Amino acid sequence: VSLALREGKVSPTELCQRCLHFIRKTKFLNAYVTVTEEIALKQAEQAEKRFLKGYIPPFNATVVQKLLDQGAVLMGKTNLDEFAMGSGSTDTIFGPVRNPWGYSRQYQERCAQNPEDTKDSSDWLITGGSSGGSAASVASLTCFASLGSDTGGSTRNPAAYCGVVGLKPTYGLLSRHGLIPLVNSMDVPGILTRSVHDAATVLGVLGGHDPKDSTTVPEPFKPFSLPDEIDVRNVCVGIPREYHAPGLTKEILAHWTKAAELFEKAGARVVEVSLPHTQHSIVCYHVLCTAEVASNMARFDGLEYGHRSTIDSSTEVMYASTRHEGFNDVVRGRILSGNYFLLKQNYDRYFVKAQKVRRLIANDFMKVFSSGVDVLLTPTTLSDAARYSEFTKEDNRTRSAQEDIFTQCANMAGLPAVTLPIALSERNLPISLQFIGQGFREKNLLTVAKWYEQQVKFPLIEFQDVADHVSEFPKTTKSASAF
Repeated sequence: VSLALREGKVSPTELCQRCLHFIRKTKFLNAYVTVTEEIALKQAEQAEKRFLKGYIPPFNATVVQKLLDQGAVLMGKTNLDEFAMGSGSTDTIFGPVRNPWGYSRQYQERCAQNPEDTKDSSDWLITGGSSGGSAASVASLTCFASLGSDTGGSTRNPAAYCGVVGLKPTYGLLSRHGLIPLVNSMDVPGILTRSVHDAATVLGVLGGHDPKDSTTVPEPFKPFSLPDEIDVRNVCVGIPREYHAPGLTKEILAHWTKAAELFEKAGARVVEVSLPHTQHSIVCYHVLCTAEVASNMARFDGLEYGHRSTIDSSTEVMYASTRHEGFNDVVRGRILSGNYFLLKQNYDRYFVKAQKVRRLIANDFMKVFSSGVDVLLTPTTLSDAARYSEFTKEDNRTRSAQEDIFTQCANMAGLPAVTLPIALSERNLPISLQFIGQGFREKNLLTVAKWYEQQVKFPLIEFQDVADHVSEFPKTTKSASAF
């Protein structure tokens, strides 16, 4: 698409109109909460006026403004679990998000070959969460990049299920200003694209210090480009033995093993490593997450911020009614759990101990990387995307603990991690693997990820009617970044 724009074969306005057309045709996915059609077309028109004229805006705002300053066109606001608390994008006030791959030609053909696997059409595939709308918007070809949030895997989890690239940068590299906080010490804006190259491009725009966010590092950030020819012979890939978790499907295990063998065949050094405190990470994460949730959600009191109940017979009643009406069961449950852990008699027993375990988890990563390992290769999820009926058999807390098992450790340690689709499962649904890198070494991490992306050549999603329109655009590559 970039080549088509440069050669004048398509204008920004035409491209914007096509994306809006796809948004309308894929409305059933429920990926978008708001479609900013007028704003998008206006911004596309402005892009045409300044296209290739060397305009470089100042680099001094939050992640959204930085994109707009570089000429990005805002297509809309995407759907997610309420306050980003979930791993399926099923607990959202706007209704759950549906996985585009459930409507793909590949999946439908597989279902036709196996009638016993065919379910009622109302029983669709989940996107993962919490940033499911963002992943679905990229996977359904309605946009080229999307922003999410990543506290325990909320960008990488839906990216894995929807067959797109999901990048969680190092904590402190991107500004959190404007991101509604869930867990301040772990929240990171996430990037979702259809190729590793595109993720690096977006990261180049977003990275850097922001005076409005004290958690961003003061060191200047230099955008980088990834090489086309990549040699992994000097790369050491670590395979954490603790990531052979219960519930990991044989299919994903086989692809994980195959990936390690592929690196070895290319000359990379592949070693088994140990992250011994991984087994405690889920419990540790639950304590720290709910404690910070309880603190962050306190601002939504109905007095000066957020929803306010009409039941106001007294301040206490209004306050209680406001918080009951304003939060769903999942959010209320986390608030109650967090306040329990923060009680004076429980503070040292739970919160302080969890902070100590978090330090041990971070130290595990430091020891592995100081031993010469460059990146860690792990699964992203236990399986491919589940059907809604299966996913909702268990409660949100149980599901979140299961779905975050491979992803939240990187948040605990503040490390960068990227997931990318590597193959289709037996059901013709995306299977993804995750690379975890050293802090602030995103270039090294993404270079390795790009090499593997080049080897697997993950197929583009095929919609019966959308694919006909896709053919109108010039295809310069068969990679996942091709429109």
